Amino acid sequence: MVNAILDPTGRADESDASALMTRLAARPADLVGAHIGLLDNTKHNAMLLLEELGSLLVSEYGAADVSIIETKRSFSIPVDEEIVARYQDSCDVVITGVGDCGSCSAAAVADGINFERAGLPAAVVLTSAFLTTGRMMATVQGAPEYEWITTEHPFAVLDTDQVRERARQVLPEIVATLTVGSAA
Repeated sequence: MVNAILDPTGRADESDASALMTRLAARPADLVGAHIGLLDNTKHNAMLLLEELGSLLVSEYGAADVSIIETKRSFSIPVDEEIVARYQDSCDVVITGVGDCGSCSAAAVADGINFERAGLPAAVVLTSAFLTTGRMMATVQGAPEYEWITTEHPFAVLDTDQVRERARQVLPEIVATLTVGSAA
């Protein structure tokens, strides 16, 4: 039996360079014909925002469809390899969120990084109150420069029309994040 000390922060061992993210997944030039994946983190209004964004990407940017929608079991735990594999098989790009608390913001950033490492461009939505939390998780995940889309906090208290307006507001950033203009 090998004894090992595990780092509870999830930081990658610096000697394991393959675990560190050095660049984003390759981006398409545009979203025409793209299959969109949506990952709901269970937070109030998250699914409404994601569905509205998916609809707008299809109607205004020529995406083929929203081909996969899943809801996480827990907003505070990053996606596992099984979920990532389902998205790899079903879509070209992923949108996830909404990070509007500490643990869900950290997990949303980790989700985005996990999708990127698997070759799927990902747009993560966090609220403005949890930017430090997002940055800390990106650093812990070995991707300190990872970027996400920010919307004003609070988010969960918005009514349906306000959520739709927020979707419209973040849509240009979603498109820029998912397409070639933002690749690092």
